[in-house]
Amino acid sequence: MITFENVSKSYLSQNALNNVDLRLPSGKIIGIIGENGSGKSTMLKLMAGLIRPTKGTVKVNNSPANRKISEIVTYLSELDAYYTIYTVKQTIDFFATQFKDFNLDKAYTIMEFMKLAPDQKVKNLSKGNRGRLKIVLSLARDVPYILLDEPFSGLDPMVRESVVKGLLSYIDLNKQTVIITTHEIQEVEALLDMIVVIRNGKILNMRNVEELHENEKKSVVEWLKKVYDAS
Repeated sequence: MITFENVSKSYLSQNALNNVDLRLPSGKIIGIIGENGSGKSTMLKLMAGLIRPTKGTVKVNNSPANRKISEIVTYLSELDAYYTIYTVKQTIDFFATQFKDFNLDKAYTIMEFMKLAPDQKVKNLSKGNRGRLKIVLSLARDVPYILLDEPFSGLDPMVRESVVKGLLSYIDLNKQTVIITTHEIQEVEALLDMIVVIRNGKILNMRNVEELHENEKKSVVEWLKKVYDAS
């Protein structure tokens, strides 16, 4: 479980999160949805231990989230952080030397599914293909928590659906929890077990997606409009 206990985060004079209390259960695919600048990426960086809260505590499996938390958390950033002179295969092989839980065979399998050419240099990849490579590197780690910040950004809409569906083949929800921030709500709705809505650094609502469909007969997009109108 990941918990936020009265968490605030400020950058200079700007508040990114305001007094967030949240419990994210294990074994789920959870979507964090919000407008640009709402605090989604800040939440993921706090979970990954990349930044510290200004106030409050973030815990992963009851341990404070810090740099050591990378042993049980993999984090896909919106930013590229690769050696551009490497090929796709060299990049995968390099990551295998950095993480003892990195499953090389799984990485090659996902690489083929993503239709990435192993000998193509990273510097020559399109934005969409660099996004696919980031997904490969994230899902190849056998860790309890997978954090994906806008993982479908840059992917062609024609292939986005197949990529989203394919993710399920490489996630073990008996052992793993996936937390996704995304603007592609309609495409990922079928994946999600839960949804967290954030606006201006505050949590507006959190719902079970299946219950939302069954009890309110609404899609996530329809429900989001209702939530935003009421906020």
